[in-house]
Amino acid sequence: MSSVLSRSLVVALLAAGQLLAQAPPKGTQILRTSRILDGTGSTLTNTDIEVVDGRITALRPATGPLPANAIDLRRRTVLPGLIDTHVHLGWYVNDENRLHTDSDGDTPAEQAYHQAGNAWVTLRAGFTTVQSIGEADNDVLRTAIALGLIPGPRLITSLGSLNERTGGGSPDSLRAAVRRFKTAGADVIKIFASKSIRDGGEATMTDEQLAAACGESTTLGLRSVVHAHSAEAVQRAARNACTQVEHGVFTDDATRAMMVARGTFFDPQCGLVFHNYLDNKVRFEGIGNYNAVGFASMEKAIPLAEAGIRAASRTPGLKLVFGTDAVAGAHGRNAEELVCRVRRGGQSAMDAIVSATSRAAESLRLEKQIGRIAVGFNADIIATDGDPSTEIEATQRVVFVMRNGSVFRNESAGR
Repeated sequence: MSSVLSRSLVVALLAAGQLLAQAPPKGTQILRTSRILDGTGSTLTNTDIEVVDGRITALRPATGPLPANAIDLRRRTVLPGLIDTHVHLGWYVNDENRLHTDSDGDTPAEQAYHQAGNAWVTLRAGFTTVQSIGEADNDVLRTAIALGLIPGPRLITSLGSLNERTGGGSPDSLRAAVRRFKTAGADVIKIFASKSIRDGGEATMTDEQLAAACGESTTLGLRSVVHAHSAEAVQRAARNACTQVEHGVFTDDATRAMMVARGTFFDPQCGLVFHNYLDNKVRFEGIGNYNAVGFASMEKAIPLAEAGIRAASRTPGLKLVFGTDAVAGAHGRNAEELVCRVRRGGQSAMDAIVSATSRAAESLRLEKQIGRIAVGFNADIIATDGDPSTEIEATQRVVFVMRNGSVFRNESAGR
């Protein structure tokens, strides 16, 4: 299956007429800029970025004539490649305009077309690193991107998930499941500790179960990312040293304080995932808990989610990171979540950018490699039409994308 999917991913992309990434040019690349948001909240002006072999090797004042090998980004705002810590690249809408499921008959080749397309539109949108959590077949896509067979964001994956029923649900069985994921090559462990928001979001895993799953993850050097909606579920995750909590729609002040005290990263969603479902009911309705009750629950969750972003962004010391939960229909639209966070959730634009760059990198334990425009960091660099720190909608107008020194998009000329 893996070899079939790998070949199909390549054929799919080429058949679609997309260009593979340019190989990093030999020698030195120069990006001439007038404004850089460096990913930490600081702004640099009139700076040349020097890139050699996929890394930033120097930042220096932009003086003199434009070098012959330079890319002129002076009319744009430059920032680190954006990071989405929660996507589902394996989710797509099939040819019947329905959510793909294992029973719809799509072949491995058809699945590959869609996965390659999701990766490509996500990268073109300026997201150079994503954490795709939940799909067992992400390993093939991860490998194809890493080998340069197809263009896509750096892919971190859990290769599946576990819950309170895995292996019978005993602490020992959960530890064994974590070890199996580690052996299979998972980068992170995904844990479901509450029901879906469509089913009310109540806690489903006990303290003992979470202690086993998250503790074993830590012992093996892996992070643990926990799906949790209710305050109790979030508190259990934080109390048992899980690395990161996803969603947390029903989180309250006491729960946020506990996450601060425990150093738990928090990734709530503002609106993209909810609106994507509600705007595309025809594609999801009748599949699992995508029913009238489920859609009504998501509609009710929207104001709670927006208020949750406001409260989280105003909680001192809370490690608020950026993740969209992008599913079928939302790939490539990831920046809509940044707009929601700022315009509907009241988060400052600069903090939203930091949450999607250096702070997101910290949550992935990649803070010394990505998420900043700084010497020694990977040359994951994007440019936008407009300044996102004053107009967050500019994150939806990406005109230049570089990952590891390779240029995947360059529409930098113009106004």
